[in-house]
Amino acid sequence: MALKTRKEYEESIRKLKLNVYANGEKIESVVDHPLTKPHVNAARMTYELAHDPAYEDLMTVKSHLTGKKINRFTHIHQSTEDLVKKVKMLRMLSQKTGTCYQRCVGFDALNAVYSVTFEMDEKLKTEYHQRFLKYLQYVQENDLMIAGAMTDPKGDRGLKPSQQKDPDLYVHIVEENEKGIVIRGAKAHMTGMVNSHEMLIMPTTALGEGDRDYAVCCAIPTDAPGVLHIFGKQTNDERKYGELDQGNAKFGIVGGEALTVLEDVFVPWERVFMCKEYEWAGLLVERFASYHRQNYGGCKGGVSDVLIGATATMAEYNGVARASHIREKISEMIHLTETLYSGSIACSSEGRPTRSGAYFVDPLLANVVKQNVTRHIYEIARLSHDIAGGLIATLPSEKDLKHPELGKYIEKYFKGIDSVCTEDRIRIARLIENMTGGTALVESMHGAGSPQAQKVMIARQANLEHKKNLAKKLAGIKEERKEEK
Repeated sequence: MALKTRKEYEESIRKLKLNVYANGEKIESVVDHPLTKPHVNAARMTYELAHDPAYEDLMTVKSHLTGKKINRFTHIHQSTEDLVKKVKMLRMLSQKTGTCYQRCVGFDALNAVYSVTFEMDEKLKTEYHQRFLKYLQYVQENDLMIAGAMTDPKGDRGLKPSQQKDPDLYVHIVEENEKGIVIRGAKAHMTGMVNSHEMLIMPTTALGEGDRDYAVCCAIPTDAPGVLHIFGKQTNDERKYGELDQGNAKFGIVGGEALTVLEDVFVPWERVFMCKEYEWAGLLVERFASYHRQNYGGCKGGVSDVLIGATATMAEYNGVARASHIREKISEMIHLTETLYSGSIACSSEGRPTRSGAYFVDPLLANVVKQNVTRHIYEIARLSHDIAGGLIATLPSEKDLKHPELGKYIEKYFKGIDSVCTEDRIRIARLIENMTGGTALVESMHGAGSPQAQKVMIARQANLEHKKNLAKKLAGIKEERKEEK
């Protein structure tokens, strides 16, 4: 089974013995619970569209390991064409869902671990890459959804992992034996974790010799003994128990993040891909971060496409679509969206092969993409708010609309143009509210790393010395010339 159907995906998640809590209560089925069901639906689209001939070229690819047709989310990039198709796929999926479909993090983790373990084996004569190839084939054959697990809680950000008062604030190895390792700690803000099959654990930062116990990369089933998931509370969570108030009722908002606690979890050696090789943690972080930041012009471009459409529709419903300032603002939203997308295409087109043969994005341009997202998405949302009007923040509830006495007043006083019913105007307003609410904007800012993380990478990748030499050459400055005394 190289390609799961959407039903097979749902059933495979039902069969997991997940230990998931939300609002202090255990969730028995993430497929059916109102808080998690929309996120399952969004992830399901990555399976459903893989069987649609219209999207086959974007959603599927031939495995370089087996030659079989697989879902692109389990693929290792073999060319710049693969990198570009990834971005196009993400934009298309975002247009279909208007939210996060959660498989990108694991996709990027697979690609980062692939190339780094190859280079580790080359230099250290280890067997990590061979282990990973077997695991990757298992993922591809079963079309598994992987949760990339990099972010640790971190505690005191001014201290290294080994300096923390509580050692568990970064995931670390607490035991090694002939069968495998035991790890402890937690991973925070885990996108799609509660409806994934597996998690791929990675270090969250470059490490020193004193942090060797924190240099761990391994794969764990999401329902493994010792794993506990605490589902994050999101903006307007209670609305998921209704339909109209939710805005994007089918697919929800952002990616259903969770805190995943690892309480002495055993990992067999065949699933361990880094064990205390602290010198390689920084490279793995950099590879993963660059792949993940590549995504944002694609996925946020697609989400912005939906928001632009919703905003233009709201302008029509309000009767102001022909106003010149409205058209100008919508044009600016389009301009900013295409700027984000262009960056993702550029960093993909400028990709190069690693020593493993897998292709890696241009890391400087990938970080520029994400840095732009941290700014432009807020401006796109601001323009949407400007055009849509104040009702997106003050609308009465669905229960009020359906109330036998109150409903007539809402119908009467929230009416826009005569040709559109009040409920439809409310629906589009709720969608805009959903897509521009706090959670969505925070994810655009901090997903794939905070803005400062991109600035650090941009400075590191920019090759400032080369730029200085370009200027000196044009200015006629010779390096060998000594300063006159």
